[in-house]
Amino acid sequence: MHTFAYARVSTTAQTTENQIKEIEDRGYTLDTIYQDVISGKVPTAKRPEFSKLIDTAQRMKGEKRLIVSKLDRLGRDATDILQTVRGLEEMGCKVLVLQLGELDLTSSAGKLVLSTLSAVAEMERDILIERTHAGLSRARSQGKQLGRPNVTNDETRQSIAKLLCEGKSVSAIARQHDISRQTVMRIRDNLPKGG
Repeated sequence: MHTFAYARVSTTAQTTENQIKEIEDRGYTLDTIYQDVISGKVPTAKRPEFSKLIDTAQRMKGEKRLIVSKLDRLGRDATDILQTVRGLEEMGCKVLVLQLGELDLTSSAGKLVLSTLSAVAEMERDILIERTHAGLSRARSQGKQLGRPNVTNDETRQSIAKLLCEGKSVSAIARQHDISRQTVMRIRDNLPKGG
């Protein structure tokens, strides 16, 4: 069986040595090691070394397994981890996580753990959305203006509309009023047609 190891650290000030040593100390002989120095916020598919691992695993025939020290090495969140593990499983690659007692995430028990993680992640997203909506409602009820502040008022918009009708350029109007060209164009686009 071909054994891959994958290790990741966030900065060059850190090293992947401990992760690799932890895998080897468990008695695994590693055939191929992939290591990324990249933020954990980056999806697994966009990690250069992990992408190389996937390419190699796809081309390789026979039994293979990937070993990581911790679950978070497989993705930025539960959804990313689920997609990563499913992709590896489709290639016939087992996925072992030392942190979970060397649990193979492609096994029935591993799939149960992943399903539980997915459900928890979905619940966390739902709670976050509910809190956001509640906060926005509370802010509105307190009379707070939401969104970006207006950079123009009615008087300024009327002045801009007049200058546009006189044929003055968008850039000149933006400079004159110290606003962006996009703001002037938005006002222009909202002018009544034919006048």
